[in-house]
Amino acid sequence: MALCLQRGGGGGESGSKNDMDNGKYVRYTPEQVEALERVYAECPKPTSLRRQQLIRECPILSNIEPKQIKVWFQNRRCREKQRKEASRLQTVNRKLSAMNKLLMEENDRLQKQVSQLVYENGYMKQQINTVSSTTTDTSCESVVVSGQQQRKNPTAQHPERDANNPAGLLAIAEETLAEFLGKATGTAVDWVQMIGMKPGPDSIGIVAVSRNCSGVAARACGLVSLEPTKVAEILKDRPSWYRDCRCLNVLSVIPTGNGGTIELIYLQTYAPTTLATARDFWTLRYTTSLEDGSLVICERSLTTATGGPTGPPATSFVRADMLPSGYLIRPCEGGGSMIHIVDHIDLDAWSVPEVLRPLYESSKILAQKMTMAALRHIRQIAQETSGEIQYTGGRQPAVLRALSQRLCRGFNDAVNGFIDDGWTIMDSDGVEDVTIAINSSSSKFLGSQYNTLSILPTFGGVLCARASMLLQNVPPALLVRFLREHRSEWADYGVDAYSSASLKASPYAVPCARPGGFPSSQVILPLAQTVEHEEFLEVVRLEGPAFSPEDIALSRDMYLLQLCSGVDENAAGACAQLVFAPIDESFGDDAPLLPSGFRVIPLEPKSDVPAATRTLDLASTLEAGTGGTGTRPAGEIEAGNYNHRSVLTIAFQFTFESHYQDNVAAMARQYVRSIVGSVQRVAMAIAPSRLSSQLTPKSFPGSPEAVTLARWISRSYRVHTGGDLFQVDSQASDAVLKQLWHHSDAIMCCSVKMNASAVFTFANQAGLDMLETTLLALQDIMLDKILDEAGRKVLLSEFSKIMQQGFAYLPAGICVSSMGRPISYEQAIAWKVLNDDDSNHCLAFMFINWSFV
Repeated sequence: MALCLQRGGGGGESGSKNDMDNGKYVRYTPEQVEALERVYAECPKPTSLRRQQLIRECPILSNIEPKQIKVWFQNRRCREKQRKEASRLQTVNRKLSAMNKLLMEENDRLQKQVSQLVYENGYMKQQINTVSSTTTDTSCESVVVSGQQQRKNPTAQHPERDANNPAGLLAIAEETLAEFLGKATGTAVDWVQMIGMKPGPDSIGIVAVSRNCSGVAARACGLVSLEPTKVAEILKDRPSWYRDCRCLNVLSVIPTGNGGTIELIYLQTYAPTTLATARDFWTLRYTTSLEDGSLVICERSLTTATGGPTGPPATSFVRADMLPSGYLIRPCEGGGSMIHIVDHIDLDAWSVPEVLRPLYESSKILAQKMTMAALRHIRQIAQETSGEIQYTGGRQPAVLRALSQRLCRGFNDAVNGFIDDGWTIMDSDGVEDVTIAINSSSSKFLGSQYNTLSILPTFGGVLCARASMLLQNVPPALLVRFLREHRSEWADYGVDAYSSASLKASPYAVPCARPGGFPSSQVILPLAQTVEHEEFLEVVRLEGPAFSPEDIALSRDMYLLQLCSGVDENAAGACAQLVFAPIDESFGDDAPLLPSGFRVIPLEPKSDVPAATRTLDLASTLEAGTGGTGTRPAGEIEAGNYNHRSVLTIAFQFTFESHYQDNVAAMARQYVRSIVGSVQRVAMAIAPSRLSSQLTPKSFPGSPEAVTLARWISRSYRVHTGGDLFQVDSQASDAVLKQLWHHSDAIMCCSVKMNASAVFTFANQAGLDMLETTLLALQDIMLDKILDEAGRKVLLSEFSKIMQQGFAYLPAGICVSSMGRPISYEQAIAWKVLNDDDSNHCLAFMFINWSFV
């Protein structure tokens, strides 16, 4: 605005000041507004000194008082805020309008589907009544049912087309287009909306899965802020967003007369586990425009039934069938696109073991791995393009995505071990539980351009130890989250040190699992996360212990690049995965990566097999080393009356020198077996407790030591502060412990030893929730790791007061959980805990009104 009106305040000498004093308005000249705007662009909120300096440096502002300039900046900031808010509301309004249109179309489609089902239901009743009144023969009913199936799953036979005739391919393409549109916007498939997929301006969109159709199918509709041509470009680049895509080769491109293109595509996908064979597809992809300006990319497999050329043979793959699928991309008013995605495939489930067929018969798994992955990837790029996502660490979003893709691809290569990649299987040691594969191609994973180790004359290659196992009653998200947070429960520091040493350009010795193990702690440093937080890319620093002189060559602190995904327990059909690779402290964007890790894929739950009754106490089970049996309350037994199954795949990769191949293979086999044992032990402990956590309160540690410690904590608080920590009404021996365990504030104890870091030894339920840990893993967390710099300084300054007076009040501050999430608290209280002899036992802390930031 070139005009800004202000009302004057006190008296003055000049005419303009008298005008302000008399209550008249002041008109700013264009030159004055331009000068103020220049300053505003540099500093929207100048200090008093800066405003006075502005008056001195700009003669054209000399007749304006500093107070008036202050008001001008206030008004300018207010207008800027209103402008941004108006722009945001316009964007939200456009999204809501487009979403409303999408929902209305979906409602129309559902109404048509309901009408059709009502008609079919009436027709079937009429046929059944007719048949039952005339004869007991049910052939009519069979005809009706088969007719319905044929309507849902059309399998019309096409005459064989000439492979060299573009007209024949165009006919296939037009048929594919019609069938795809019937699935995307019509009633060709009975769609059932996935639970938890609620539409809205900030949601991923509407996601549905098929019911009673051949193969598996999923459908998604959503809004993005990218133009249709950009969306089409991203979706056609399937390897960039589909993590199970090994390669996509466009073997032929044929332009059509209507401005579209026909492509013949050969696609290879990875197998999700070592227990199954990978799939490949031979498809025709048709890209064209509709009359309303929409872009369509549709695709289907070319078979003897559809006609068309024959695809390339592949011995290591099972040929799968892609039924008409694709993307409908419609432009939205005001910019952006509305996307309809349909994935419909037949993965030949009968070719895999029966226990694994749910992986190939679940439309929910297809929706998570392919349909929703495409929509999430587009939304991620759209928000990165608009600047809504800001990354730290100096790396571009495309670089971080490339690192994530390389981790997934490397892990998939290790799990599948394709012969054409150079993998060969070693002979087993008589037990078939762990498979050892060797890849002697040094450039496949490391490459001489990245790592000078691969050009050493003694370099032998890469060795992969992999195994798969079935898990019972273990939610994949929970297991992967536990493996991520509590690495010390399954990892061996000596093996990690060996993997880290392989990055150095020097020969390395044979790794070995060390008896007793070396305890190490980990610090997780976040790098990036996706829009919906379903995937995290992070750097993990492993802080190791001091080594003996013969181990001096091993680095004390090691670093891992880690990708964690699928940790949301409410995501239906989601695969949970933890993949990591050793890196240098200052790794580059093209750093060599040799990924290892875990993948847990859910199988369809069965409701007819009751779960075993096992102990609910995670800590006691892990300490004992085996799962015990016990009696559970009736509510918990009812909660376990269903059976969740999942398949766990483990793959660990190591480089080795040629003369150490057998030794490294023996180590890797032993290491993976030890990890399998650790996972089984953890799974038995966590499965029943978490499955029943929604129905019953979490159990508290009821050992005599815990009862005694609770009594000491309560008594010491009363002695030092003069007040009661809580009121105990019951006379039961564990009444104090129960009150402490269920206290709303986070209460935790830590050891106090000379020349040693303070380590947590106990926490109530609120404390465990705040630290995002368990009683078992609590002892791996040090006090100085959860406090920020200001908190450590305050505690250090108050420590002498705590030891002399017995307690101290600490001001509000910020701390972090074991997962690195910031936590705010209004106040903290620290006090000495005295035992029965009034000797110092430990320090207790209570964090009041804490919450995650």
